[in-house]
Amino acid sequence: MVAETKLYDVLGVKPNCSDDDIKKAYKKMALKHHPDKNQNSPESAEKFKEVSQAFEILSDPSKRKTYDQYGLDGGAGSMPGGFNFGGANSMPGGGVRYEFSSGSPGGGGFSFSNPESIFSEFLRGQSGMGGGDGFEDLFSGGGGIPRARQNSGRPRPAYSSESRQRAQTPEPTTVERPLEVTLEELFNGTHKKMKIKRKLFDEVTGKRTTQEKVLEMDIKPGLKKGSKIKFKGVGDQEEGGQQDLHFVVTEKPHALFTRDGDDIHYTVDLELKEALTGWKRTITTIDRKQISLDKAGPTQPGSKEIYPNLGMPLSKKPDTRGDFIVTYNVKFPTSLTPKQKEELKRIL
Repeated sequence: MVAETKLYDVLGVKPNCSDDDIKKAYKKMALKHHPDKNQNSPESAEKFKEVSQAFEILSDPSKRKTYDQYGLDGGAGSMPGGFNFGGANSMPGGGVRYEFSSGSPGGGGFSFSNPESIFSEFLRGQSGMGGGDGFEDLFSGGGGIPRARQNSGRPRPAYSSESRQRAQTPEPTTVERPLEVTLEELFNGTHKKMKIKRKLFDEVTGKRTTQEKVLEMDIKPGLKKGSKIKFKGVGDQEEGGQQDLHFVVTEKPHALFTRDGDDIHYTVDLELKEALTGWKRTITTIDRKQISLDKAGPTQPGSKEIYPNLGMPLSKKPDTRGDFIVTYNVKFPTSLTPKQKEELKRIL
């Protein structure tokens, strides 16, 4: 039976929980309410302080035993001010001290460290990093703050713990966005203008604002899908600078042509009778040149004809082009009458 459960309730654990349960609960709540993740939330800052102080008592066997016996307010009247959980009295060196009389022989009291120092010491114990605090490992990637939130654009506040070693300022992140382009634009080349919105911090107020910026880019003839058009330092503001923005070229589907590397493919559909007896067509290439096709037949299904230097221009050699490839697709009937079958057998 414990005197009170206030500190256990702060961490969301039961009084009979294990030391591992206390560590897991603290880690979860400290990461959730850490000031670097909630820079504009006084409520989260207060919660971070409370869970850190609760952890400092409950993770120490002797302090936990004293708390279980006497609680936070046991004998508080014998000391001015008592114990004010969640409040703070400044101490030299940045520490925070809360005191209460435990009611045990000779009196007693708890001295609390800065919440950031508690967190750093906890991370050192978790990660096994002798000189570092493991902060970047926990807050990078999938387990903590997303990169865009972690790199807020403003330096993190400096805490009083002299033992904490700050991580190096990270490089700005890179954001990729698709840039949809037609096959004709990739063939001829074009000039594009893109309006983007980016988040910056006001130098005076420190508040994050949204600004618009127009980016201009040239699409060179023959550029392939998957190519990247890169802009440096034009995106959201982060701790290490502003994000780089890469536009990734994607190709809009074309009604007539498909592209394969530097070649352009075109399909001619033929009825079975045409394929057997002959046919004529006039087709137009992507640069509007006309090709007259006149076949006496028969035309084999899937057969191809290649027209050199009528395909896509090469991006590094614009005077050189790929091939224009025509493929013949023969459309077979789905059914035949008995009479048609007899006639075909007789003829063929």
